[in-house]
Amino acid sequence: MCLATPGKITSISGNDPLMRTGMVSFSGILKEVNLAYTPEAKINDYVIVHVGFAISILNEEEAHRVFETLDQLNEFGNSEDLKI
Repeated sequence: MCLATPGKITSISGNDPLMRTGMVSFSGILKEVNLAYTPEAKINDYVIVHVGFAISILNEEEAHRVFETLDQLNEFGNSEDLKI
């Protein structure tokens, strides 16, 4: 299963629309991401990244809701009460 992950664009480089990339922060971990599918993306935008490509832009409120949900899932997964 593949999961698209939200991150925040911290810098952008390149002028060619197909080769434009951005450094995206995933909770402090920086990764270079291709921005070809999100040509309107700019620094400080939140994007959904899948397999190294930003596939959509999120508003900040929605990005924070996703982060909260992921935190809750992480807490649930680390629960000692979890029995399978």
